[in-house]
Amino acid sequence: MASESENPPKTSLPKDGNGAESSTVADEDGKTLSKKAAKKEAAKLEKLRRQQEAAAAAAAAAASSEESDPLSGNYGDVPLVELQSKEVSGRKWTEIGLLNEELKDKEVLIRGRAQTIRAVGKNIAFLVLREKGFTVQCVLTVAPELVSRQMVKFATSLSRESHVDIEGIVSVPGVPIKGASQQVEVQVRKLYGISKAVPNLPINIEDAARSEIEIEKALQIFRQFLLSEGFVGIHTPKLIGGSSEGGSAVFKLDYKGQPACLAQSPQLHKQMAICGDFGRVFEIGPVFRAEDSYTHRHLCEFTGLDVEMEIKEHYFEVIDIVDHLFVAMFDNLNENCKKELEAIRKQYPFEPLKYLRKTLRLTFQEGVQMLKEAGVEVDPLGDLNTEAERKLGKLVLEKYDTEFYILHRYPLAVRPFYTMPCYDDPAYSNSFDVFIRGEEIISGAQRVHVPEFLATRAEACGIDVQTILTYIDSFRYGAPPHGGFGVGLERVVMLFCALNNIRKASLYPRDPLRLAP
Repeated sequence: MASESENPPKTSLPKDGNGAESSTVADEDGKTLSKKAAKKEAAKLEKLRRQQEAAAAAAAAAASSEESDPLSGNYGDVPLVELQSKEVSGRKWTEIGLLNEELKDKEVLIRGRAQTIRAVGKNIAFLVLREKGFTVQCVLTVAPELVSRQMVKFATSLSRESHVDIEGIVSVPGVPIKGASQQVEVQVRKLYGISKAVPNLPINIEDAARSEIEIEKALQIFRQFLLSEGFVGIHTPKLIGGSSEGGSAVFKLDYKGQPACLAQSPQLHKQMAICGDFGRVFEIGPVFRAEDSYTHRHLCEFTGLDVEMEIKEHYFEVIDIVDHLFVAMFDNLNENCKKELEAIRKQYPFEPLKYLRKTLRLTFQEGVQMLKEAGVEVDPLGDLNTEAERKLGKLVLEKYDTEFYILHRYPLAVRPFYTMPCYDDPAYSNSFDVFIRGEEIISGAQRVHVPEFLATRAEACGIDVQTILTYIDSFRYGAPPHGGFGVGLERVVMLFCALNNIRKASLYPRDPLRLAP
C-alpha cells in the first residue's frame, strides 16, 4: 500500500454543482477560504508534491547507482558492529611515517585523518592523510575494475579530519610533493570511513597541526642520558605545604582543612633525596606557576625536567652535565628526528640551532660588560630583562657563532633562597642560566646545605620557615654539597624549533586564560 508521501493529494480546487470551480474552499481546520487563498494553498501543495517526487527520484537513482556499481564493496562507511572488536583479521598496517620510496609498487594498508580533500573534476580526487604528524598524498583516479566515479564521489563527500582506512599501491612521482611530509603517493584501491568528524571544525587544523614526536624524543634522550650518567629517576609530590620557590606565584588550595599549594618545582623533595644518599636524581613531571604572565614563553603548567646531584668540589660539575646533556639532545634530535623537524620547518620555517661542541660559558659580569659596550645599561646586581637577554644572545652569536650558551655567577638577590652565595663575593651566587636563541631555558645553582644558613636565607626571602620546616630539618642529619637545575621542556622545544609561541609546543597548554580542554 502506498503511503501518503508517495501519493500526495490532488491540488485542484473543488467543483460546485455545475462542475465549475467553487469560489470557496475549506482549510484543514474547516475554515472557509476565498478563491484567491484557495489557489495559493493549492500552489503550496503542488510545490510540496514536486519536492517529494524529486527526493524520491534522487533516492531511487542513488540506490540504483549503488546497486549497479560493481566496486561498491571497495568503499563506504564501516558499520559500528565491525568496529566493536568483532574479529582479528591479521591484516598488516603500515604507519604513514614509514612510507618511502623503498615501498614502490607495494600494497599498503594505512589509517589516518583526512587532512585535506580535493576533487579534480568527477574522475580524480586527492586526499592528504595524516597520522602522528606525518602526511601522505592519496590519489583516486577513475579506472575500469579499480576505481569508480561513485568511489571518487564518496571520497569527496568525506568531512575533513575524519578517520579513514585506505588500501592502495605506493608510487613515486617524478616531482617533489609539497603538500605532504612523505615523498610517495598511495594509489587508492579501497577507502573506508571509520569515524566521521563534524563538517565545521572549531579550529583551523593546518594552523594548529604540529608534530608532538620531537617532544617525546627530547624526553627520552633526557632520561637515557641521565641514566647512563648514574642518575636515578624519582617522582615527587605535587601537593605541598608551602612555596618551593619563594614569592606569591603559587596555586593555593585547601588540603583537608590545611593550607596547601601545587608544587612550583620538585626542588625541595629532590634535595631531600640527595640527603637520603641517592647521589644523583632526576624527575620529569608537571610544574605549576600561578604567575599572570601573558607572554609567548610562559605557561601556568608545564613539563619540568629537573636534576639534582652531589658536588665534590665545584658547581661547574653541574654545568658540565648541562653541557654534555644538551649537546647530546641536540645531536640526537637533528640526527633521529629529521622527518619531524622537516614537517615543522615546512609550516614554520626556521634555521637549525647553532651550538658548539664545548658549550660557551660566560660570567654574568662578562655578559653585562658585553651589553654595556653595545650601549645597553644593565644593573650589575639585578637581573636581565627579556630585551637584554635577546640583545646579549645576538651579541654572543656575532662574537662566538653559537645560539646556545651558559651565563653563570648571577647576583644573589635575584636567585631563590636556597642558592649558595659565592665564596669571594656574597653579592653574587654559584648559579647559572642557560640560553637558546637569546631566551632562558634553564635555571640552576649550587644549593645551601647548612640548615641554619638555609633558614636565614628563607626568612630573608619572605618565606614562612614553618611551612618548609621538614625540608630544612632534612639537612640536620648530614647533607653533602649539591646542586642542580630545572628545565621547561616546552620552552626548549619552542626555541630549538624557533617557534614564536610556547603554545605551539604544548599538547594541552595552560595559561592564565585557558583551563579547558
